[in-house]
Amino acid sequence: MKGAIAASAAVSSSNYLFRANGGTLLAQSAAAGAVERLISVNVNGRSRRIQVPPMETLSTTLRYTMGLTGTKIGCDRAECGACTVLVDGVSHYACSTLTHTVRGREVTTIEGLEAEDGTLHPMQQAVLEEQGFQCAFCMSGFIMNTVALLNENQSPTRKEAAEWLSGNLCRCADYDKILTSVERAAEITRGA
Repeated sequence: MKGAIAASAAVSSSNYLFRANGGTLLAQSAAAGAVERLISVNVNGRSRRIQVPPMETLSTTLRYTMGLTGTKIGCDRAECGACTVLVDGVSHYACSTLTHTVRGREVTTIEGLEAEDGTLHPMQQAVLEEQGFQCAFCMSGFIMNTVALLNENQSPTRKEAAEWLSGNLCRCADYDKILTSVERAAEITRGA
């Protein structure tokens, strides 16, 4: 069983190679003869032109082409929410979004939440204040989905927040602390 898991991990990551100069990742074509597309995408307020294979997911592009590793790949099946990013302000699972579908759109990752002066987003600040996560693997997905929630509703009830975040899973089961962080973020957002 361990051999099968190791083999599948090796096969799924075989599209990427480490460059000798400091470990920068280079994406390779997913399949022989696959045509890469040169697209423009706005990530965290910065326009970028990148080449991507037709079937490459946004999570793969963000992590391995752009080096934005805050977007986690948990299940890689759109079930856990660890890869959540905002596309035009709406939360999306980056593991099930093909990169070419966000051409010309605004993508925001966890790295793009901090203001230029270093001020944290209210949800980031609330997580620090409330110690909202244990291992924090799921944290960026929860934070990004909460940002989308607070953009729509600055005064969510605890129940509304729980329903909104139901697509995000926490293996440590820190849901109570996460929801307390959401409530605190809403207070900060409202200036309360």
